[in-house]
Amino acid sequence: MKAVVYACMADGLEEVECLAAVDVMIRSGITVKLVSMTGNPVVTGAHGIRITADLLWEESQPDEADCIFLPGGMPGTAHLAAHKELGEALVKAVSEERRVAAICAAPSVLGGLGLLKGKKATCYPGFEDKLTGAEYTSQGVITDGLVTTARGLGYALDLGLEISRLLVGQETSAKVKAAIQYDQV
Repeated sequence: MKAVVYACMADGLEEVECLAAVDVMIRSGITVKLVSMTGNPVVTGAHGIRITADLLWEESQPDEADCIFLPGGMPGTAHLAAHKELGEALVKAVSEERRVAAICAAPSVLGGLGLLKGKKATCYPGFEDKLTGAEYTSQGVITDGLVTTARGLGYALDLGLEISRLLVGQETSAKVKAAIQYDQV
């Protein structure tokens, strides 16, 4: 069975954080569903780029996701944090031993839900105090248990590769990394 990732998009997201990580996951053979949290299939990013979602949250089945991914950006992260059903789905995913991932400001959503307690996590500088219960690290990408966090846009490819490694294996992740000519890490 193919791994499934839900990329949860809200207006004001950091477009490249979302799409770079998603691109790597798709190249790894993961089924990625772009999910609009806005009730509208077109989500407008922080830099005015419009992204068409595969489905609306209301149509989604988050229990099918092996990983729920939160791109950062503002005010996108604030919109994700305010989405009650998303918060419930994230908590449920971890309780069912499924993965969650967030980049940039979005790890603050996980912190607000108590999902970072006792874990090492990273985020965009200035959001460290929102990682409630976490041990902050300045690493670009870190996985602790079922939670993967990334510092910011510059680490979007690394995040995609890490999620790929976790869901489909090191060999596939390494092949994708070589194919995209990425030798930074």
